[in-house]
Amino acid sequence: MKTFTSIKQIGDLQQAFAKARYIKQNPFADQAIGHNRTLLLIFFNSSLRTRLSTQKAALNLGMNTIVLDINQGAWKLETEHGVVMDGDKPEHLSEAIPVMGCYCDIIGVRSFARLENRDYDYAEVILNQFIRYSGKPVISMEAATRHPLQTFADLITIEEYKQVERPKIVMTWAPHPKALPQAVPNSFAEGIGMTGYEFVITHPRGYELDPAFTAGATIEYDQNKAFEGAHFIYAKNWSAYSGENYGKVLSADRSWTVDSAKMALTDNAWFMHCLPVRRNMIVTDEVIESPRSLVIPEAANRVVSAQTVLKDILSDMDK
Repeated sequence: MKTFTSIKQIGDLQQAFAKARYIKQNPFADQAIGHNRTLLLIFFNSSLRTRLSTQKAALNLGMNTIVLDINQGAWKLETEHGVVMDGDKPEHLSEAIPVMGCYCDIIGVRSFARLENRDYDYAEVILNQFIRYSGKPVISMEAATRHPLQTFADLITIEEYKQVERPKIVMTWAPHPKALPQAVPNSFAEGIGMTGYEFVITHPRGYELDPAFTAGATIEYDQNKAFEGAHFIYAKNWSAYSGENYGKVLSADRSWTVDSAKMALTDNAWFMHCLPVRRNMIVTDEVIESPRSLVIPEAANRVVSAQTVLKDILSDMDK
């Protein structure tokens, strides 16, 4: 593995799950593989779980870690080519990226969608510049279109808690006060599409995701109907993807909030969310605090997902 920007790059899922189980049972067994290696984590956007879990995963593998927050203590970076740099950005990514590559062995990048121009966002301009210019393996810690480390943690969690061989997974849109990117729902849909599980996506009309990610899923506009018989409920907000509505909030309908009445329609489903979560908008207190909530085990598996990916990259570097 040279880069990790999509869950599809994880390879065979059953083999990936076996690697994850080994790491979970033996978190410090492979410290020699990362000895004298450095992981540089670049954050263009805020982070809690991704920052901490990826650092912890690297430390478990014996790596050094450097964290750079672009918005605090670094030069402001120009990301576009052909511009006259006479504003407040004194450094260009084209120089900054290869310099960063001189100081590390692997780079993790977190750069969200701007939600201003769909073509720009879905071209993954910033992430792809790191892949092109750094000369080092690159891991996406959430980009404009995908969040593969989160998705791998989600899949590990479902594998651990499923009680039937082919569970019904429902991803539901829920209201939020801000416009959010489609990266997490895109990536989750892509990951569940690899499992062969029954997969239903439910949302108000106008919130259809890029069909490239949702192929094979059932789209249901009636949330109550979608929840019937579900084994896992994955709640997430996202802004509109289509056309001139890209990046917009089209609905703030609180009837889409996941509450106990909706969970009662399921087959005693587990509740999942990537966090952070807006309580009593995305999900009620009683649901997220219930014994069927997996948000904490799901977050804990972020270390496992990152460590599995890092170990694969380090192993390939030594070949």
